[in-house]
Amino acid sequence: MDLTARAARHPDHWRRATCIRTLALDAVAAANSGHSGMPMGMADVATVLFDKHLSFDASAPDWANRDRFILSAGHGSMLLYALLYLTGSPDMTLEQVKNFRQLGAITAGHPEYGHAMGIETTTGPLGQGIANAVGFAMAEEFLRAKWGKKIIDHHTYCIAGDGCLMEGVSQEAIALAGRQELSRLIVLWDDNGITIDGKVSIADRTDQLARFAASGWDVFSC
Repeated sequence: MDLTARAARHPDHWRRATCIRTLALDAVAAANSGHSGMPMGMADVATVLFDKHLSFDASAPDWANRDRFILSAGHGSMLLYALLYLTGSPDMTLEQVKNFRQLGAITAGHPEYGHAMGIETTTGPLGQGIANAVGFAMAEEFLRAKWGKKIIDHHTYCIAGDGCLMEGVSQEAIALAGRQELSRLIVLWDDNGITIDGKVSIADRTDQLARFAASGWDVFSC
């Protein structure tokens, strides 16, 4: 399906994803620093996730039973900042987006916990986010077992990039998650085959789908 047909078929989705891309491009260009590729590539995925699946309340960002969204590929922080702004986060104003990566702004180059509600954890060091996501999902399992589904019943969503999965810590986290059968943990891998050094193939040839499956995960490719 070409871009024009996609836009005609899903006009609201297309507009929101386009807004994410525009905000990301403008912010990175204004700062003359940052990464626009991941927000551009994952804008559609993030739009569907926040529109159709993620359970949250922008006016009550600390709601205990909200779904958690963790951007393991923290270098693409403008994806998260754009999402927070477009969904009405009280902390994430357009002025903060315009001040991306500037001294004193809450829109740091990598998401920092405590800078704005909606940033669930600090990410950026590759592999840190997916490991944090496993911890979040384990906490959900524990709290649901203790308090019951009527009080605790949410998901943890994580967007990870190639660089995240090339770090050793990711294998330990993936293996632990598979062993614990964390059914409410969903990792979305941005399989674009590129890192800051160039093509992934210059350093890695891992079959990531087989790797997750070998650790006990349900794996789907689209």
